Amino acid sequence: MLRIHATPGGLILEEAGRFLAPRSLTLDAVFSAADPSAAVRAALADARPASTPDRLLAPIQSQEVWAAGVTYLRSKSARMAESKDAGGGSFYDRVYDAERPEIFFKATPHRVVGPGGEVRIRADGRWNVPEPELTLAINAAGQIFGFTIGNDMSSRDIEGENPLYLPQAKVYDRSAALGPCLVVTDALPGPETPIRMSIRRGGHEVFAGETNVGRIKRPLPSLAQWLYLENRFPQGAYLMTGTGIVPSDDFTLRAGDEIRIRIDPVGELLNRVAG
Repeated sequence: MLRIHATPGGLILEEAGRFLAPRSLTLDAVFSAADPSAAVRAALADARPASTPDRLLAPIQSQEVWAAGVTYLRSKSARMAESKDAGGGSFYDRVYDAERPEIFFKATPHRVVGPGGEVRIRADGRWNVPEPELTLAINAAGQIFGFTIGNDMSSRDIEGENPLYLPQAKVYDRSAALGPCLVVTDALPGPETPIRMSIRRGGHEVFAGETNVGRIKRPLPSLAQWLYLENRFPQGAYLMTGTGIVPSDDFTLRAGDEIRIRIDPVGELLNRVAG
């Protein structure tokens, strides 16, 4: 297993506890390679020893970020409840059981923040939540070659008012976070892999939740196949795979909240909500 850390000085590779700086490697080169794992291992051959990174960026260069929705039963139930008054509840019930998944555009690189960065809540949103998601790294040929942690920030009241408002509820400046690293591996996380999230406010935990990868209804490779159907991604793409952790209806994020999402072996993604 290899980890790629994006830093202000370039990429740092981690293998078996060693940190190495490749002489020439970019994330675009990894995502566009026919065999991303082989490309990273080739870069290890002449890499020089490096220190443990002390500042991390989002592991993204030119990749688009997309997301799959309603892949967990908990997400389906929450979406049906929030859109019931608008008459959109049955949409989510149908897509949960349909062959075709819900897949939507989430972010361009400049909208993505990294570990320690500040995510945002919309000024016109009254009910805002983070959505912790296993996020697949997919190369230009549609091959899943790794994964990271994603935070799909969402304005539930905007989407609940009308499902057609989903792009406004989901796509805005600093509406996504990725990190703390990109794990490059041929083995996807097993169904028992836990996904955990906690939110702290003023030094106190105000929410904690946990789910696991096995509760995702759809096979992960099938989500990648649907994303790449009739689409080209010359520099590859990231695909968030949905959330199974949804805070209660009386919870909304506030400026200054600290969001921690953990999926091993990626680690922990920490972000704060901008003021």
